[in-house]
Amino acid sequence: MLTISRSFQIPDSEIELQYVRSSGPGGQNVNKVSSKCQLRWNALQSSSIPAFHRERLLEKLRPRLTRDGDILLSSDTYRDQGRNREECLAKLRALLVAALHVPKARKETEPTRSSQRKRVQSKRRQSEKKGLRGRVSDD
Repeated sequence: MLTISRSFQIPDSEIELQYVRSSGPGGQNVNKVSSKCQLRWNALQSSSIPAFHRERLLEKLRPRLTRDGDILLSSDTYRDQGRNREECLAKLRALLVAALHVPKARKETEPTRSSQRKRVQSKRRQSEKKGLRGRVSDD
């Protein structure tokens, strides 16, 4: 079972793992061993998503979903299936945690006296600089 939060856990039966041959250089080993892990999880049909998380999760993950509502992840970093499987599960967990994160609302505050003073002084300096750019008189 993949634990996302206290109220959100994905059972192993909902996650489909498949192992295929990894691409790229690697000598004879890469041609014999299926060490690349491909993870597939259907977010639209998952019954493990709590109702209060479902809408936010589906909206945040919309670009990552296939037409069928699957999330596809793969890992071929390591040379063995176990570590690649763990990396795929960690990627899924990180993706879901990030999608469920609700940013803290910003409280509006008044500008400080110092910032107000600095703003006015900078405007005054700019005004004086531009004022000196006028025509030169013959006085």
